[in-house]
Amino acid sequence: MKMNKITGDRFFIVTGGPGMGKTAVIAALGELGYITVPETGRDIIRQQVAEGGQALPWADREAFARLMFEQSLRDYQRQPYGNGPVFFDRGIADTIGYLELCGLPVPEEMERAAALYRFNQVVFITPPWLSIYEQDKERKQSFEEAVLTYESMVKVYSRLEYRLVQLPQATVQERAAFMLDTISRSGS
Repeated sequence: MKMNKITGDRFFIVTGGPGMGKTAVIAALGELGYITVPETGRDIIRQQVAEGGQALPWADREAFARLMFEQSLRDYQRQPYGNGPVFFDRGIADTIGYLELCGLPVPEEMERAAALYRFNQVVFITPPWLSIYEQDKERKQSFEEAVLTYESMVKVYSRLEYRLVQLPQATVQERAAFMLDTISRSGS
């Protein structure tokens, strides 16, 4: 049976390692009036900690990945039809990259969803940038782990045949302008 792809040509992902400025640029785009979708990981961590749950990256990585995947899928499906770009702080494929990075099996359901629910071919990626990296209550990875996450995202998105566009190491406003200019030039 052939699977028909669902293409969100106006859905743009910002991915990369943790602490490299994804959320800040997504927030700046939101302030400019664009529709944005927050990262699911932080919300899941906060919720699990508040409830005393174990679906945490430092407790049960597979359960954490399952919750991220389910929320990413709902986020994709909830977006309104219309005009203008929608910016996602990470996408469905990020969960695959996370599982691969952790050396855990990727369920076939996740691979199918990543193939079925497509985003715009242009995927923005934040490169490792030590001078802006910070750890906090939810981000416990070292900078070295953040770099490995970046590398995992490059592999997964490349394998899924997305075109990665690296964001410059610049101010948040310059990064947002770069993204909007890239989208404008690509005709998306």
